[in-house]
Amino acid sequence: MSVIIVAGLLGGILRGLLGYSKYHFAYKGITFNWKYFIMMVGISAFAGLAITWAVSDSGIDLPFVSNVNPAIAFIIGYAGGDFLENLYKIIIGKDTLFGASR
Repeated sequence: MSVIIVAGLLGGILRGLLGYSKYHFAYKGITFNWKYFIMMVGISAFAGLAITWAVSDSGIDLPFVSNVNPAIAFIIGYAGGDFLENLYKIIIGKDTLFGASR
């Protein structure tokens, strides 16, 4: 079980890293902010961990998946971070959690 949770955490971390790098390289003149970077990766990692734990312990039957293995947990963790990011964008109407300077 702990391997599954770690895989979900790593999926969330990857989502946070890719999301931040996409934003950082999409806009010119943005300075790298370590505090913002670590916070976003941490939030995404927590989301990946929490959602993987919830899915693996819920007993929900996923289509085409007989059990939640580390690879599926990694994908769930990645998708969980993506889901929360897009939910935030829809509800708040902003593309970042903090006011990053452009």
